[in-house]
Amino acid sequence: MKSIQKLTEERFARSAARFMKLACYFLIGFFALCTILSFMGRQSFFLHTSTENFKNAIYAEEDHDPPFRGMTVHMGGDDVHVWTGDTDQIDPAVQVGLSLMYAVHTVPIMLAFWFLSRVFSNIHKGRIFTEENSSCLLYYGLLQFAVAVLVPLIKLLICWTVNLASYNRLSVATGQTMLNTLIPSIAFIVAAYIIHYGVHLQDEVDHTL
Repeated sequence: MKSIQKLTEERFARSAARFMKLACYFLIGFFALCTILSFMGRQSFFLHTSTENFKNAIYAEEDHDPPFRGMTVHMGGDDVHVWTGDTDQIDPAVQVGLSLMYAVHTVPIMLAFWFLSRVFSNIHKGRIFTEENSSCLLYYGLLQFAVAVLVPLIKLLICWTVNLASYNRLSVATGQTMLNTLIPSIAFIVAAYIIHYGVHLQDEVDHTL
């Protein structure tokens, strides 16, 4: 019991908050790098040509089944398939669509982690029940909620638009991990309300005194 109680000590909490703030910055940089790789054509997908199928093809290389490949990214739990038809060539419009689908997933996540880093920064400084923390937690929860609910719909819209403009066919199976993001996002929204309520209670106590 005593060892568990040590985890709630202010010194440990502030150190943990500082570490988590740095972790948020690292994740923002990581997702930014992944987004750049996607726009460079290094996003993998399942390619169907007239003669062969390739499980981890990328737009940036002609050889879709090399023995060794450098840095590539994949769109999370989504299954992305491209059919080239008789041309066996990947339309640039498909690559644009793939990059846009990747970006609409990662950009909200990067913004969410930035808001979360502000919360950890305030906790490290000893500022717990503040309106800023409440707002940042709310924005983090709303952005993660959007990633879970709205982003899959946007991906399907991008896919539909690409199929109208391209001679290839693009498909995406998305939304499989919706609950994994949706439930924590609601928890953060509730946490934002709790802190907001705590701030108002503190204000009432201060005015009473």
